[in-house]
Amino acid sequence: MDSTEVYNLPALKAMGLMKQKQADLFSIRLRVVGGHLTSAQLRVLADLAEQYAHGHIHLTTRQGVEIPNVRFRDWAKVQTGLARADLEFGACGTRVRTITACQGGLCLHGLIDPQSLARRLDAQVYGRADLPHKFKIGITGCPNGCIKPQENDLGVMGLARLHFDAARCTACGLCVQACPAPGALRLEEGVLLHDPARCLRCAACVAACPRGAWRQVGSEYAVFVGGKMGKRPQFGERLPFVVPTEESLVALVEATLEWYTTRGERGERFGDTLSRLGLTALSDYLRAALAEYLESAAGEVAPAARVERAT
Repeated sequence: MDSTEVYNLPALKAMGLMKQKQADLFSIRLRVVGGHLTSAQLRVLADLAEQYAHGHIHLTTRQGVEIPNVRFRDWAKVQTGLARADLEFGACGTRVRTITACQGGLCLHGLIDPQSLARRLDAQVYGRADLPHKFKIGITGCPNGCIKPQENDLGVMGLARLHFDAARCTACGLCVQACPAPGALRLEEGVLLHDPARCLRCAACVAACPRGAWRQVGSEYAVFVGGKMGKRPQFGERLPFVVPTEESLVALVEATLEWYTTRGERGERFGDTLSRLGLTALSDYLRAALAEYLESAAGEVAPAARVERAT
């Protein structure tokens, strides 16, 4: 085959085969959650690239892996070889794409475990195809935002739930020096003052305090919606509340996809739907959905399981 007219390109793209400019050649996109691959899987990828392609792998900007220069007649053989390494083709088209995530569980700054959360969300929503357009999810472990959550249709950022024990504080000022948010911490007449409205919830104060006056007592989630790159890039907007638990975050993702599916127009990116209908419409819907979820969760009415306003 040497003409794109003989291929069902939309069907092939949907399963992860992307036509190249060159005749009869495709790039095969893989499903790689959070950019995580084992050394054994890398060996298999190398062997397949050498056997069925031109011997190299392409790493995408979203932690993905593609094998370029695969002939159409060989794609099924590549698929069989990938399956032996517990790998599969990645979703393309108008569906939930592969979820990106940083290594927050290993990073000194990490406040949540993005890799674990990515696997959980991948199992729940990856590949969902009843959407107006593609939908990308990115998870970052702290306010450093290494995974760029504002550039995704839905971005998740881990936040620290902080506790301050004034009895342990010696007013040494180390937390003030370490804090990256101007005005969030300051010393006045030997007393440490904290402005929650300026606090980034990054836990730099926890790392800096030599007396344990600052402690991280849990984690929460900030969520950004409507981001995208491409020809008309835009930053996502942060929802005006924080999400208190991983379980409620999963429920929020489901509710967001439901809202987009029922209100987005065909071919319309999520950010464009938000621009048309307004962030308030989505926020009100998600607040109601989270309240319903928390009420229905078995006995989960404890104070820790609540929807809070962002500070």
